[in-house]
Amino acid sequence: MNDNLTRVTLPVLGMSCAGCSGNVERVLNERTDGVREATVNLALERATISYDPAQVDLDGLAAAVAGIGFTLVLPDPGRSIVLTQEEAQDHEIARHKRELLLGFICTVPLAIMALGRGLGWLGDWPASPLFGWLMWLLATPVQIVVGRSFYTGGFKSLRAGGANMDVLVALGSSVAYAYSLAVLVLPAVDGPLHFPTAAMIITLIRLGKLLEARARRLTTGAVRGLLDLAPETARLIRDNAETEVPVASVAPGDRVRVRPGDRIPVDGEIEDGHAAVDMSAFTGEPLPVDCGPGDMVLGGAVNRDGSLIVRAIAVGADSALSRITRMVEQAQEGKAPVQRLADRVSAVFVPVIIGIALLTFAAWWAIGGAFLPAMMRLVAVLVVACPCALGLATPTAIVVGTGLGARHGILFRNPEVLERTRGINLLLVDKTGTITEGRPVATDWIIAEDAALTIDKFRDLVSAAEAPSEHPVARALAGDADPSRAIDFKAEPGQGIEARIDGYLVRVGAPDWIVGEDTLPADLVTRGNDLSAMGKTVIAVAVDDRPVGLVAVSDTVREGAAAAVGLLDSRGIDVIMLTGDAQPAADAVAGEVGILQAVASVRPDEKARIVGEFHADCAVVGMVGDGVNDAPALAAADVGFAMGHGSDIAIEAADVTLVRGDLRDVLRAIRLSQATLGTIRQNLFWAFCYNLLLVPAAAGALSSISILPGFLRDFHPILAASAMAASSVTVVLNSLRLGRTRL
Repeated sequence: MNDNLTRVTLPVLGMSCAGCSGNVERVLNERTDGVREATVNLALERATISYDPAQVDLDGLAAAVAGIGFTLVLPDPGRSIVLTQEEAQDHEIARHKRELLLGFICTVPLAIMALGRGLGWLGDWPASPLFGWLMWLLATPVQIVVGRSFYTGGFKSLRAGGANMDVLVALGSSVAYAYSLAVLVLPAVDGPLHFPTAAMIITLIRLGKLLEARARRLTTGAVRGLLDLAPETARLIRDNAETEVPVASVAPGDRVRVRPGDRIPVDGEIEDGHAAVDMSAFTGEPLPVDCGPGDMVLGGAVNRDGSLIVRAIAVGADSALSRITRMVEQAQEGKAPVQRLADRVSAVFVPVIIGIALLTFAAWWAIGGAFLPAMMRLVAVLVVACPCALGLATPTAIVVGTGLGARHGILFRNPEVLERTRGINLLLVDKTGTITEGRPVATDWIIAEDAALTIDKFRDLVSAAEAPSEHPVARALAGDADPSRAIDFKAEPGQGIEARIDGYLVRVGAPDWIVGEDTLPADLVTRGNDLSAMGKTVIAVAVDDRPVGLVAVSDTVREGAAAAVGLLDSRGIDVIMLTGDAQPAADAVAGEVGILQAVASVRPDEKARIVGEFHADCAVVGMVGDGVNDAPALAAADVGFAMGHGSDIAIEAADVTLVRGDLRDVLRAIRLSQATLGTIRQNLFWAFCYNLLLVPAAAGALSSISILPGFLRDFHPILAASAMAASSVTVVLNSLRLGRTRL
């Protein structure tokens, strides 16, 4: 296996249906040396290609794609793919507009002439040769200029070994145009001129393509919104001077100034200054966070007030914003398993439709004996059966769904995960850092009945004694105490500390270490047992070698954890807590948040095994964690959720990242998965139904139903073109509707 593969994602312009994307995939995967794997997303108009640079370069990939009529947009150094693609899309939309304008200029007079001829408004003029040649003069620019892309695209598609929408449109309009031209120049051919039909087919489909392109342009809004968060410049501080430079010029270790109202340009640590920082783009929390020296800030956050000096830690591609953007792009670029059905159908769809159209023509000519009605049926079948809607049904919903997730701080790794998440029926949740805050907090301060201390004095002595220590429990006890008050500070690893505070000898630590061979006072023993039963860690305190009190330390439950468990339970999802703590502590936390089962004393290497055991019971297992020790279990689960504040290793192992670190976002992710798959099913249903219903109608299935209007019974090709254009736009708009879903 070649380990030197390069992976790129590049825009592809000119695709109009699933047949087009299939052709691009086929030419890259089967006919281009050096390409290991290529997937094409029709909705995003992008190709993701893994290739060996020793065998093929980007120019070679572009040449292969150009050979079948499409444009692979090569990367522009220093620019995001989204910005490059949007610029290319804007050029293509502008081309659609120019061609559509020409189409309308020529087609509207043709439509008026056809209407006037049919209603007898034009007298004997339609019988004169001038009338026919004027129609030809107006229809020909539409056929050649406005319809050019259909001809070139269809020809190159056939040359690539497939058939796309362009083939159907080119065939349908060409039949009407060629027949009309034959009537005009060959005396032996008689019948009405259908130049207006040929022109209106192309113009209406071009209108549909423009509306579709503009709607699809909106689907990339999530990634564009993330890119807009990144400022382009930074105020770099060097040699006591400030210079405004491009953000790309800032290196880790550099210092930048962030003025009030500016976006922070880099991930870094505040060295000087205080400000309220708006982190809502990352956390979803509407209120700014007060930040000062030592606090971490992320590039893209907004400095609401105050001036800050920030030392850069991560810049460019290493920043949190860039990582989030990459995850959203990767989730949008892939294919969900549900799309495979549409891909299989699309691969054979166009040849089947051409066959149906020819059979329709033969049947109507044989039954009715008239060439013209049979020809118009053939044209209607070719035009109405375009597989655009089928090709757009899945990718547009995935793009919008992943974008909606990104706005709520829910990042899916790929579309397969997005589809799989909806089926979770069992959720395993790590305790520390997921259900709890992951940092100890002093919850109870207790003094003995005979202690000659007030509670305030007791707390003051303990805090001051613990102030020099860096142990996490010590930090919970010390608060903001001044470490300089502690004299003769000593730490006994695994036991506790002692120090002299204001003349008192203060010892804080494990009860057995504090009392030695003696015992704690009876009232402290009783309270200590009660606190231990609640899952709290009990610390004893002695002053001048006399036990005087206890401090209980606990990892507090995260806000919203209990609500999340209740909501998950109401949806029929079982929640089980995993923890390395002893069973009493585990049961206490589980009971506080409403979890009925807690698996305690679990070693890190056992978590993945437990996931496998539940999976063997036919459960679709989700796992939520945040630490390095959770990574194997996150990878083993059907869907692994990493809390956004967790370790990089956990985030890399997980399938979904919850940026806000809120357990309730697990349920939001499940709802989003269900809503997205629901939209995909709706799109596929309507795309299939559209063809199942309208292809027979175009073939003449409604012709004998006399109560229907004539235009429906005959199903004129112009109606077919309008319906085809509307179908693609409908699918895209239905997907965009998903973006307004409340999670």
